[in-house]
Amino acid sequence: MTAELVRGQNHPLSQARLEIRVSAGTPIVAVATLSDDQGKVHAVERVAHPGAPTLPGLEVPRQAAADHRLAVDLDAMPDTVHRVHVLLALPGGVGGGPNRFGALAAPFVAVTGLDGTEVASYTITGLEAETAVVALELYRRQGAWKVRAVGQGYAGGLAELFTDQHLPQAHQLAGTINDAVARGLARSVAAPPPRTADGDRTRQSAAPTLGPDQSGSPYGAQSPQAGAGSRTGYPGGPASADPSALTEPSAPTAAGPIDYNHPRRQNGAPPPPPPTAPPAAPGQPAQPVAGDATGWSMDERLYNQVWGMFEDLARTTAAYRSAVDFAESRMDKELEQVLSDPRGRIGGQADAAREAARARHTQLVDQAKEALDRDVAQLTAEAAVVEPALPPAYAGWDNPVWHGYRVPMEMPMALRLGELHLPECAQLRIPMLVRLPLERGLWIDSGGAGVLDGSFADSHDLRRLAMESAVAHAARLLAVHPAGEFTVHVIDPAGSGAQALAPLVQTGALEAPPAVGAAGVADALARLTQRVDLVQMAVRGGAADALPPGMDTSQHLLVVNDFPHGFDDRAVTQLRYLADEGPAVGVHLMMVADREDSAGYGPLLDPLWRSLLRLTPVADDHLADPWVGHAWTYEPPVVPSGSQVLQQVLTQVAAARRAWRR
Repeated sequence: MTAELVRGQNHPLSQARLEIRVSAGTPIVAVATLSDDQGKVHAVERVAHPGAPTLPGLEVPRQAAADHRLAVDLDAMPDTVHRVHVLLALPGGVGGGPNRFGALAAPFVAVTGLDGTEVASYTITGLEAETAVVALELYRRQGAWKVRAVGQGYAGGLAELFTDQHLPQAHQLAGTINDAVARGLARSVAAPPPRTADGDRTRQSAAPTLGPDQSGSPYGAQSPQAGAGSRTGYPGGPASADPSALTEPSAPTAAGPIDYNHPRRQNGAPPPPPPTAPPAAPGQPAQPVAGDATGWSMDERLYNQVWGMFEDLARTTAAYRSAVDFAESRMDKELEQVLSDPRGRIGGQADAAREAARARHTQLVDQAKEALDRDVAQLTAEAAVVEPALPPAYAGWDNPVWHGYRVPMEMPMALRLGELHLPECAQLRIPMLVRLPLERGLWIDSGGAGVLDGSFADSHDLRRLAMESAVAHAARLLAVHPAGEFTVHVIDPAGSGAQALAPLVQTGALEAPPAVGAAGVADALARLTQRVDLVQMAVRGGAADALPPGMDTSQHLLVVNDFPHGFDDRAVTQLRYLADEGPAVGVHLMMVADREDSAGYGPLLDPLWRSLLRLTPVADDHLADPWVGHAWTYEPPVVPSGSQVLQQVLTQVAAARRAWRR
């Protein structure tokens, strides 16, 4: 059970290696201090901050970001350290953001174990004019460690906070941290993977170098802390990240670390090396090759390659943005120096100084843009080679691979849920892959609040598109599983999704007709809830063979349309239960809903929405990566207009299931 702490409350820690996850909804800075038993910090070397993010047993992010992950290893703490304080601060004067915590949503902090399981959480309420806050305190007590919710705010920012901790040079250190954030030093991005002499990227497997993200994190997509805010590994240990760890920037991520070990390759032997690219002409970049990452199979190599492309694009774009920020900060400082001297504000000397400052700014920005264009061109060439080589599970609906589709014999590593791109290079699309089996449910948002271009004022059209998107996701899940190993159920209380559901219904791909009316909703939820209860009891009791004879042991997906219309309080409770407990025993939830429709429930349903990965039926920039917190634009999977590929695939799926049952 997770302990939901209030201010002043403490909770024992049974694990030494922990992650501290922070979600604030706007970029903030995360800092940690190591102090003695009196709470005193004796030197700046006992402070982990964006400019110096690593201390023994501790690592913090290198940038200001909306979501953070801090890695803690309590066993690695020096004996002189008795308290670890986690501090949050608004970046002073950077980015034009809010200048006090009272203008923000309450920051959320969670302490989790290695597997992502929450140990304790704390929502920091009651802040007003404060610009820095002590969020949590990890402290030793009689040889054991505990966590305490603190929530002590300081209107004077980090300088006042450090002074209160008796830190020498408190104001200087606060200035150093703010300057690092302002200049982009806190977002300095790790260099791209090493290149060989001929310019080829020697990208290796995403296998644990740790996991947005996931967010090991993902979830996993916030990965090894190579200078990116929310992706941190344990000091001296591996880090993990994955595009599936993409999360809402304003919501605490619910996913645990991603395990990059292939589920059927646990013997520890290394995989075969990736294929090598043909030699390039002198002075030319190497020709990209599909599957140039390590892995046991082509599918695994392609998965790792897509993961690497996602990370490369995130980091090269972060480097560009950081360089632009630095150029602007430098120009502002130089212009300020010109204006600070009353004698030099006018005249030819002042004009020359201004022109020189602007010229340096232009030169720095042009250099950054040249580097960005070079990296994007290489990634674009790689995407042009990789996309046609993707297997059905990773491929878009317009990929010709679907025309040769056959029901697979085993489940793939991952599934494509759409595409991702950034505004600096909108033409470059990276497949959004999530690992299988699903560890989180899906929420197809049928509300119009996040639509980028505002083109869907008609809520009916948006709801129809949301249901069509849900059908496309469900069809793909059916298509990538072996016959009989994945079952889809649908709840459509008012029958409003009948048109969108036609491909599933007419091909016979559904286990049963969509449940309609109050009785249908109650029956469908009761059956799946009972299934979760039975499997949980069997697993926890170590008696998996005691399940009822003939019980279907396949993975199950419940698609829920028109929530909350037609759902009573009992049904709502059952849905929350399925979202929380179902994935661990093979029952997954896909909600097609507008969150505003359920506003009448108040905060009761907030945990439900947080537990689901939000997807949209139209382009929307609501996903954030774990490395640098970029807002990625998500493009949903679209079946080409007039194409029969969905019906053809589902027809084969239904036929294979009938043959399997005989």
